Amino acid sequence: MGMQDTLRALADPTRREILNLLKKSRLSAGEIGDHFSISGAAVSRHLSVLKEADLIRDEREGKFIYYELNTTVLEEIMLWITELKGGNDHDQTT
Repeated sequence: MGMQDTLRALADPTRREILNLLKKSRLSAGEIGDHFSISGAAVSRHLSVLKEADLIRDEREGKFIYYELNTTVLEEIMLWITELKGGNDHDQTT
């Protein structure tokens, strides 16, 4: 899994919206599904793609699985994009 998986996962608007939901709090698949008019299987597939890209983590509690954002990968992407566009603006303050 690498940058290609991450960018592929981020390319889908439904997956980006799932990430927006998870930035507020951790949620179960059912709670995530309540925000969309798609099947539970489709929600599950989106969660699987996000998990494979390491953008989210899951934790089982009883019969529920809760999902939360993995900010480490997002920070790596932001760093890469910053470097790509020309580095850190603070370096030019002389």
